[in-house]
Amino acid sequence: MTKDNKCVVRIFNFVYIVTLIVGTIIQFSDESKFAVDMSKIGLTHVLKDLPPETKVLDMSQNCISELHLSDMSFLSGLKVLRLSRNSIRYLDFSIFKFNPDLEYLDLSHNQLQKISCHPIMSLKHLDLSFNDFEVLPICKEFGNLTQLDFLGLSATRLQQLDLLPIAHLHLSCILLDLEGYYVKENQTESLQIPNTKTLQLVFHPYNLFSVQVNISLNSLGCLQLTNIKLNDDNCQVLIKFLSDPIRQPTLLNITLNHVETTWKCLVRVFQFLWPKPVESLHICNLTIVKSIGKEDFTYSKTALKALKIEHITNRVYIFSQQVLYTVFSEMNIMMLTISDTPFIHMVCPQAPSTFKFLNFTQNVFTDSIFQNCSTLVRLETLILQKNELKDLFKVGLMTKNMPSLEILDVSWNSLEYHGPDGNCPWVESLVVLNLSSNILTDSVFRCLPPRIKVLDLHNNRIRSIPKDITSLEALQVLNVAFNSLADLPGCGAFNSLSILIIDYNLISDPSADFFHSCQKIRSIKAGNNPFQCTCELREFIQSIGQVSSDVVEGWPDSYKCEYPESYKGTPLKDFHLSQLSCNTALLVVTIVVPVLVLAVTVSILCIYLDLPWYLRMVCQWTQTRRRARNIPLEELQRTLQFHAFISYSERDSAWVKNELVPCLEKEDIRICLHERNFVPGKSIVENIINCIEKSYKSIFVLSPNFVQSEWCHYELYFAHHNLFHEGSDNLILILLEPIPQNNIPSKYHKLRALMTQRTYLEWPKEKSKRGLFWANIRAAFNMKVALVIENNDVKT
Repeated sequence: MTKDNKCVVRIFNFVYIVTLIVGTIIQFSDESKFAVDMSKIGLTHVLKDLPPETKVLDMSQNCISELHLSDMSFLSGLKVLRLSRNSIRYLDFSIFKFNPDLEYLDLSHNQLQKISCHPIMSLKHLDLSFNDFEVLPICKEFGNLTQLDFLGLSATRLQQLDLLPIAHLHLSCILLDLEGYYVKENQTESLQIPNTKTLQLVFHPYNLFSVQVNISLNSLGCLQLTNIKLNDDNCQVLIKFLSDPIRQPTLLNITLNHVETTWKCLVRVFQFLWPKPVESLHICNLTIVKSIGKEDFTYSKTALKALKIEHITNRVYIFSQQVLYTVFSEMNIMMLTISDTPFIHMVCPQAPSTFKFLNFTQNVFTDSIFQNCSTLVRLETLILQKNELKDLFKVGLMTKNMPSLEILDVSWNSLEYHGPDGNCPWVESLVVLNLSSNILTDSVFRCLPPRIKVLDLHNNRIRSIPKDITSLEALQVLNVAFNSLADLPGCGAFNSLSILIIDYNLISDPSADFFHSCQKIRSIKAGNNPFQCTCELREFIQSIGQVSSDVVEGWPDSYKCEYPESYKGTPLKDFHLSQLSCNTALLVVTIVVPVLVLAVTVSILCIYLDLPWYLRMVCQWTQTRRRARNIPLEELQRTLQFHAFISYSERDSAWVKNELVPCLEKEDIRICLHERNFVPGKSIVENIINCIEKSYKSIFVLSPNFVQSEWCHYELYFAHHNLFHEGSDNLILILLEPIPQNNIPSKYHKLRALMTQRTYLEWPKEKSKRGLFWANIRAAFNMKVALVIENNDVKT
C-alpha cells in the first residue's frame, strides 16, 4: 500500500469512528441573539424600526424593489445582509458606506441590471448571481476588496478581460451564473479566470449543453458544473469545454450536478477523464436516458482515485445489467461510491481489483452481493447501508474472501441471525463493524468477528448481552444505544472496552460494580434511561462520583429519575436517601433496640416503682387541677363545710372513732369521715376530692396499717399537692404507731418525704401527755376559717 493510499484510508477510519461515536455537532453562532429574520413576509421596502444593534438581517424572498441610504445607515453594526429573491433592479453600493462591518451580502435571484460601485472593504462574501446582467458586473472598486472570499456573478455574454479588475485577488470560490448565456453557433468566447480554488458554473437547466468558452485558469483546484444536458450529438461539446481546464495540473476535483445524459455519452466522458490528472470525480443527480448498451472502455493507467455518483435516475427500463455493472466493477481506481440508485446488484470484478473503498448506500442489494467474490483482495472499507440485506450469516460469508477488509457498514438493513453459536465465517481482518438500525436480537453476539474493535449495534432489538461471550476480547468501542437493555454489561467478556454508548435503553437499576469490572473504560454514555430512584441506585450514583467527570458523558443533565413518580425528573446527582432507610438490618436494629429498652424500662417502672399507680394518680390530679384552677380562693373558702377530713386505715378505725373524733367534735370541730360523708354513686376518688375540697384541714392518721392502704395514699397525695388552697398549710399528720422507714414501700415516696420534712403529732401512750396532744390539734385550726364555716352553715 502506498503512503497516499494509507493516508486516505486512515483519514476515513478516523472520520467514520468519530461520526459513529459522537454524531453530528450543531454549533450556534454568538451573533444569533442579534439576528433579525424578516424573510417571506411580503415586504416591499426595508422597515425603519429595525433594532440598531442588528448584526444579521434576513429579508430574502420578499418584494423589495429599491434600496436607499436611509435603509441601511442606522445599522452601523450590520455584518450579514440577505436580500436574495426580491425584485431589486438597481443597486448603488454607496448605501452601505455607513456599514463598515458588512461581511456577507447576498443579492442573488433579483432583477439587477446595473450597479454603481463603492468599495466595501470588509466584504468577504458577495453574491450577485442569477440576475439580469448582460455582462459580468465587475467594477474597478472590487479590486480593493482584499478580504473577499466568495464572489457570485451572472452574465449573458463573456469577454476575456471581464474579471481583470480582480485578477490579483485570491478567492476561495467564484460562481458564474450562465443560465442566460447565449452565443451564435460556431462562435467561441474566452474568459480569463483569476486565482480561485473553486469555480462554479451554472448553465440553463433545460437547454442542451452548448457553451463554447475557452476558459483560462491560473490555479484552480475544483471545477463544478451544474445543469448539464447531453445527448450523443453534443457530448463532444462538453468534452471540448473540459479540455482547457483539465490541462491545469492543480485541477484535481470535478463535480457535475444535475446531469442528464445517455449511457454512451457518460462512458465517453469517463473515458476522456481517465488518463487526465483529475483525482476525484463527483456526479450528483444523474439521469440516464435512451438506451444502455455495451460500450468499449479502456481502463488505462489513471490518476483518478475516487468516483462518486449520487442519486441515479434510470429512465431505461430494458437493458443488460451485466453491461451496466461491469463498467463500474472493472474500474481500476481506489474509491467508488454509487449511492441512492436503483441498482439491485454489483458484479464481482473479473481480476484482482484495486478498490480499497466501496460505498453502495441506499441501493437494492440483497444477500447475494459479492458472494464467492475473491477478487476484492485490497478492499478495506465496504459500506452497504440502506439496502435489502437480511441474513447476517451471509454477510459474514461475503467478507470471507476479502482479506484486507477492516471496516464494514451494513446499517439500516433488515438483518437477523438465527444460526448456531460461533459459526459465522467473518474475515479476521475486520475491526470496525456497523450493524445499527437492523432487527438483530441477543443472538447477534454469537455471530461477530473475533478481532472486532469498534461495534455499533444501536437501534436494534437487543434485550441482554450474554455473559459467556469469549470472542470479543479486542472490543474497544461498543454502541448499544436505543435497544431494550435492562442493565449495564460487565467487562468480563470485554477486557479492552474503553468506550460504551448505552443511552436510550430500559436501564432502571444499573449495576454498581460496572466501574470496578471495567477498569479501562474512558467514556460511558448511559443517560436518558428510565432510572428507578430507590435504595439500589445509591451505589451506582456513588460509583459515578468516584470517577472523572470526563468519563461519564452527559452527566448530570441526561441522568434523571423516571420512577417513582415523586422523584420523576430529579437529576440523579440530587437524589439522596439516608443510610437508615436503605439498610434493613440497621433499620430493624434502630427500631427494635429502643422498643426493647422502652419495654424493659416500663417493666421496671411497673414492677418496682408501681408506674400504673402513679399514672392513675397523675390523671386524677390533672383533672382536679384543671377544675380547681378557675375557682378563686374566696369561692373555695365559701364552700368549706368541715374543719377537717380524716384519712385513716380501716384497721385504725377504733382509735379514730373512740378517741379522735369525740375529742374534736367536743370542741365544735366538724369532722368529715368517709363512712358518713361519702356520696353514694360517686367514685371513691371523686368522693375523696370532694371531701378534701370541703374541708379546711386534712388529718392523716399514720401507722403501719396506713402504709398498707392504697386509698389512704391517694388521700395523702391529693391533700399534699395543695390543689385547692394555694399557699395554705392544710396537712396535719398524727403518728398513731411508729413506722420504720424500711417498712414504707418505695412507691410511697411522698410519705417518706413528709415524715422527714414536716412536723407530725405523735399519739402518746402515757395519759399524762395526752392533754398537750389535744391542745396542739386545737391550735392547728384557724378560728377565722371556723367562723367562715359557721357563716356558711347559717346561710345554708
